[in-house]
Amino acid sequence: MNKNDLKKIRFRKVSVDQIGDKLLLINLYLTQAFTLIIGIVWVLFQHRNPIHLFNLPAGTSFWLYGLGLAVAVIVVDLLISRFVPEEASDDGGVNDRLFKHRPIWHILVISFIVAVCEEVLFRGAIQHSFGPYWTSILFAAIHVRYLRHWIPTGLVFSISYGLGWIYIQADTLWAPIIAHFLVDAIMGFIIRFRKDEDA
Repeated sequence: MNKNDLKKIRFRKVSVDQIGDKLLLINLYLTQAFTLIIGIVWVLFQHRNPIHLFNLPAGTSFWLYGLGLAVAVIVVDLLISRFVPEEASDDGGVNDRLFKHRPIWHILVISFIVAVCEEVLFRGAIQHSFGPYWTSILFAAIHVRYLRHWIPTGLVFSISYGLGWIYIQADTLWAPIIAHFLVDAIMGFIIRFRKDEDA
């Protein structure tokens, strides 16, 4: 490729409606792989072993932390969706496109991959360096589709802070992974089955 070919490259903003399902999934999985790689490299630069992030603790209280936060987040989200106009929490249709026609097994796979990859980076690596507050600001910032409205931005920040808090309390990455997985999976199921009923 010569210099003239590079000058012909043009970037333009694309809405989620202009992206096919296959490209949407490829983008999701590549983004999560990139997130995981950054997280692992960051942990290595901290002179820590990334495998140790996945050590299971002796007790089972981490399940309660994960489940408790997930229930709280889902209840708050359902209340917001009931009492707040839809346009105030619009994400540009990304979640609908991602989940509304997806098989149940695929919703579970997506939710697990996102939970593991994002928690390795944000709780496992970034929070170790900057603490839960600044980590939550970064977490909200990467969920750029929510930044147009203050309610979802505040919710994403609060969820992230909660994930950071249970990570500290439970002393295992599995607590925020469980919470993150449950929130994404249950909200994915809500979108999936709500849309089926509307059809």
